[in-house]
Amino acid sequence: MTENDLLYALALQHVPNIGDITAKRLISHCGSAEAVLKEKRTNLLKIDGVGQVILEGLAKPHHLKEAEKEMRFIEENNIKVSYFENIDYPEKLKHCIDGPILLFQSGNIDLKKQHLISIVGARKITTNGIAFCEKLVETLKPYNPVIISGFAYGTDITAHKAAIKHGLQTVACLAHGLDQIYPKVHKKYMVDMEKNGGFFTDFWSTDNFDRNNFLKRNRVIAGLSEATIVIESAEKGGSLVTADIANSYNRDVFAVPGRTTDSQSVGCNNLIKQQRAHMLTTPLDVPYILNWQLQDAQKPAIQKQLFVELDTTEKVIYNYLKENEKQQLDIIAINCNLPIFKVAGILLNMELKGVVRPLPGKLFEIL
Repeated sequence: MTENDLLYALALQHVPNIGDITAKRLISHCGSAEAVLKEKRTNLLKIDGVGQVILEGLAKPHHLKEAEKEMRFIEENNIKVSYFENIDYPEKLKHCIDGPILLFQSGNIDLKKQHLISIVGARKITTNGIAFCEKLVETLKPYNPVIISGFAYGTDITAHKAAIKHGLQTVACLAHGLDQIYPKVHKKYMVDMEKNGGFFTDFWSTDNFDRNNFLKRNRVIAGLSEATIVIESAEKGGSLVTADIANSYNRDVFAVPGRTTDSQSVGCNNLIKQQRAHMLTTPLDVPYILNWQLQDAQKPAIQKQLFVELDTTEKVIYNYLKENEKQQLDIIAINCNLPIFKVAGILLNMELKGVVRPLPGKLFEIL
């Protein structure tokens, strides 16, 4: 993308009453953002969705001047810009009709040939929610996913921190420009975030934080990912909006169930009840339903390793499977008197040691 192309794309993005869907329609009709701004009014009126209000906005000259200012900010702060028609634009976001025409990023983000999942949930996350979120990221580590969230309080920052802890790439989608950070208390995580991923936004540096921006931000979180996971949610909340957007994009949605008396589980339970999300009872449900495969270097050997050391809990599971042959994850947890989420992680470790192997239907057997 040339500087001239970026200038006119920014100018078009700056025009009020033109969203990303209309902007793409205009660009498709005229050939480029520059052509849109230079096209005759009579020709533009032939485009579906274009009326006098949009034409009046396009006619104002200050959009180019504002675009020049934003370009200086981009250059001075070494911000990478992805245009929706370019090869470096996130692949999954290309398929979203309302994906941003321009996406600004900082850090070291690499989404190529990666599994991408969004983890969202309540800002007032419970201790159980934190534990499940951390275990989820830890369990998925061998699959090397990119963890995407919104850098907000609660679930978002828990997911980002867990990804950093386990050496996974993590991306925060912001509801404001890259000249600021919200909440300010999370500024201390920015260095680690940019080392292990970074930040995405389609807001300018002149766009201050506004709660109304969250909806626009949430479409980027959902659009970047092959699946969105809701850890906890009250009856209403932004994470449910993200789940709805993900469903509209035909992406998988997962929700962690909870007790019917827990206020922070109402949203997740409703998603499951209304068949708008897979029920997520163990972290291994994610790679199983999404059909992820471990890389060859991470797959256990076909033959069981000799003299593998097992800890006490692993020995309990191993002995149970030895006596009962192949068994489902839930049954193993019940009969070994262990929490399901803990058994899922243990079985994954045993798989990597070449002691057990997973089978269709959430079954496991020893090698």
